[in-house]
Amino acid sequence: MISRRNIRIKVMQSLYTVATMDELQTDDSKAKCVSILNEKLNRSLDLYVTTILYILKVAQYAERNAQLNQSKLIPTDDELQNNTKIAGNLFLWQILSNETFTEKVKTSHLEEHVNEDWIKKIFQQLQQSDLYKTYIKKKDREQKYEKNIMRFIWEQLMLKDEALLEHFSDELNGWDDDKDMIFMLVENFFKHNSTYNYLQLVSEEKLEYAQNLIRAVIEKDSMFQSIIEPKLRNWDPERVALIDTILLKMGICEFLYFPTIPTKVTINEYIEIAKVYSTPQSGQFVNGVLDNICKGFESENKIRKTAHFKK
Repeated sequence: MISRRNIRIKVMQSLYTVATMDELQTDDSKAKCVSILNEKLNRSLDLYVTTILYILKVAQYAERNAQLNQSKLIPTDDELQNNTKIAGNLFLWQILSNETFTEKVKTSHLEEHVNEDWIKKIFQQLQQSDLYKTYIKKKDREQKYEKNIMRFIWEQLMLKDEALLEHFSDELNGWDDDKDMIFMLVENFFKHNSTYNYLQLVSEEKLEYAQNLIRAVIEKDSMFQSIIEPKLRNWDPERVALIDTILLKMGICEFLYFPTIPTKVTINEYIEIAKVYSTPQSGQFVNGVLDNICKGFESENKIRKTAHFKK
């Protein structure tokens, strides 16, 4: 579900957390780092499923809205003409019939993170939209229309509501770090929802990659540091940002120990991560140092790459 770049970011963040607490290169550090990584991935999964839950809850609110209107002492004609069609949306029930989704919601207590006031606000906006008015008039339930109205809730109502996104930032732990990834995951959700396992954010292959990357960086920390330092002729090693150092070590690790990842991919990925997560000069710095190290390895025939690469 998530890309290798997302995995690299989680690994970098986990290594950074451990490096600021104690020295790397210990078995205890490896265990701590893997544990932190797993916590981060679990939190990201919670955020993703909670976002999906919000979308579904908006559609389901049609029934609640109908009940509230009918219970009024003097309901208006409009209030009596409630339409609950969207609560039976086929796309919605396809997700709710996925046992991994319902299990994740239940075991992680994700209902607690859903704000009912916001569900009501979004539903009221939905009611006023032309797409919704057209949707409830259709007598059939064509699959593409069922999915389109749910996508509309996300893309046009939730994603464009700055106040709602600010609420997520305030109330959902980790939202600011993961929001770009969550947006990508929700986009994929509308393409591959029916077969997704909502109990697992990453494939076994990617999880193994992440854990192996962590272990190798920690085990070879001193060796990687000795490779980096001679390349810092114009830089004071003591003033190089810790994140940059970690990214360099991860890059070297991929050069030497991950034969299915092309060196160009490794360099480009860590440049982009450095630009976002480190200093303004870090992208250029990481580019120069990794490129220099890579050329040195290639001249010494230390890099062995295969043609089989998975993003």
